[in-house]
Amino acid sequence: MASRRVLANAIRALSMDAVQKANSGHPGAPMGMADIAEVLWNDHMRHNPVNPKWPNRDRFVLSNGHGSMLIYSLLHLTGYDLSIEDLKQFRQLHSRTPGHPEYGYAPGVETTTGPLGQGITNAVGMAIAEKALAAHFNKDGHKVVDHKTYVFLGDGCLMEGISHEACSLAGTLGLGNLIAFWDDNGISIDGHVEGWFTDNTPKRFEAYGWHVIPDVDGHDSEAINKAIELAKVMTDKPTLICCKTTIGFGAPNKAGTHACHGAPLGEEEINLTKAALGWDHGPFEVPAEVYAGWDAKAKGTAAEKAWNEAFAAYKTAYPELAAEFERRMNGDLPANWQADADSFVASVNAQAKTTATRLSSLASIEGYAKLLPEIFGGSADLGCSNMTEWSGYKPMRANKPDANYVNYGVREFGMSAIMNGIALHGGLIPFGATFLMFSEYARNALRMAALMKIRSIFVFTHDSIGLGEDGPTHQPIEQIATLRMIPTMHVWRPCDAVETAVSWRAAIERKDGPSTLVFSRQNLPHIPRSEDQIQLIARGGYILSDSEGQPDAIIIATGSEVELAVKAADELRAKGSKIRVVSMPSTNVFDAQDAEYRESVLPAAVTKRVAVEAGVTEGWWRYVGSNGKIVGIDHFGESAPAGLLFKEFGFTVENVVKHVEAVL
Repeated sequence: MASRRVLANAIRALSMDAVQKANSGHPGAPMGMADIAEVLWNDHMRHNPVNPKWPNRDRFVLSNGHGSMLIYSLLHLTGYDLSIEDLKQFRQLHSRTPGHPEYGYAPGVETTTGPLGQGITNAVGMAIAEKALAAHFNKDGHKVVDHKTYVFLGDGCLMEGISHEACSLAGTLGLGNLIAFWDDNGISIDGHVEGWFTDNTPKRFEAYGWHVIPDVDGHDSEAINKAIELAKVMTDKPTLICCKTTIGFGAPNKAGTHACHGAPLGEEEINLTKAALGWDHGPFEVPAEVYAGWDAKAKGTAAEKAWNEAFAAYKTAYPELAAEFERRMNGDLPANWQADADSFVASVNAQAKTTATRLSSLASIEGYAKLLPEIFGGSADLGCSNMTEWSGYKPMRANKPDANYVNYGVREFGMSAIMNGIALHGGLIPFGATFLMFSEYARNALRMAALMKIRSIFVFTHDSIGLGEDGPTHQPIEQIATLRMIPTMHVWRPCDAVETAVSWRAAIERKDGPSTLVFSRQNLPHIPRSEDQIQLIARGGYILSDSEGQPDAIIIATGSEVELAVKAADELRAKGSKIRVVSMPSTNVFDAQDAEYRESVLPAAVTKRVAVEAGVTEGWWRYVGSNGKIVGIDHFGESAPAGLLFKEFGFTVENVVKHVEAVL
């Protein structure tokens, strides 16, 4: 049997070889953390390489994702479907081993990491999900949800502001199922960190309420093992294990320096390193006894088999709960979802309420949460403004884990990345809310949700200059346009309660990407529609009102401006013009429709078009063309009541009429 150090050296050798072959990458972190990884994965991690999606597996997150050859080496060595040829294709086009771990590429990669700090934040979300699901499903004698989330993170993750947001909340919520390993090597890409990072990290985490294990020798397997054992018995606090390591461990000339952080070691240094480590093997060569020492397939299969037997007993004792658990972990909606959702939308239409769409959103949450216990909400300290606190909401507390809501505090970025972790864990559909303006703080987490194509629902209220008196710092102008530019993101800006209910439904039903729901502060009127029109809302854009025959002009609008478009069309028709009004709550969804449908709504022959939206005009030109006009706002707002601002900046029926008459 190969020794622990030899097993760890396999990670070091594969990492050096892959980075060298690619002539690109970060060998230092995998070499420095190899001993920690060996102890964790061989002695503590419960996982099954044969079934990477086993529900009760421990989750592993490499937050310092630039060290991706660490996780690729671990997955390959322990028996996941990741071959030595895959490792040889590190950082190459269409490979399963891209430069940073990408969710959906290699089995066993739980989340996309690379932007530092987001991995640890995703991990907090995974731990929240496990804690909530355990509280809901576990019964005396039946612990079907019982696993840990392990995280590797470096100095860079801890420097990022999002780590403060996430780790502070993790301590407050008492996430004893979360164990993080700090790779304390004192090096970042610019060199020794003393010039820019002198935090007392152990004290910082103690202040957050974490269990901190300081001064662990990250190259002493016995010390590492002891630290993990101590962490695992701490059930009411997350644990930070502070591991002192040497970056590029084993490299005679580059270990302990930034020279091995983000560049290949070079053939000569690799040969010297292998000699120093006693690794007498060629590039990508791993001896059979080393593979045998790492192989986790039998152990993982046995662990899953034991869990399956326990779940079978649970199923006998609690058949309904077991069926619910299986449905939710599969990401399926209830069998009666379609009929119940149809009934809810019809009831909203029948009420015909004039109300702010943020209140319509609350009504939608109220309606859908009764059908879906997996809805898991939250707000960044604006629940009473975002209208996210429905009658059945149960906020999580350290001593109240049976929850469906998180008070995130003023942590927009942290909230959004935590939501991504909750979505990735499975079993819950997360949404989180703040003002649309503060989507800017959360921006990279939204992009990561889109990149991973996961079901995170981002709720943004106070959507325009309609915010009013709070002024330009809080009035979003360019945000909707730029959110629409994120690939795979669906952005919805509904005009009334019915469109709100449909947009919420679309976000819930969507499995292949995130959705952004944008709502107004001010009241918006109910707009009458036929049943057929209600069905068409889900296509992103549809004809709301029309004239006989081919229209002379088309008005396209979203959100609060749809009312203006409808009233302007009425005036223009009274003057003899044939006008079509198109409501387009989601340009992303409309653009994805087939050409025939898009032509039926916006016929190419009708070139006289006007778009109306209380935001920047960028993005609307492709709908109105060179013969069209846009009623928008390409400058910042002002502080004043909303009604005065809309009039001041031209969002009036008269101005819309004027623009349509200009194109005619």
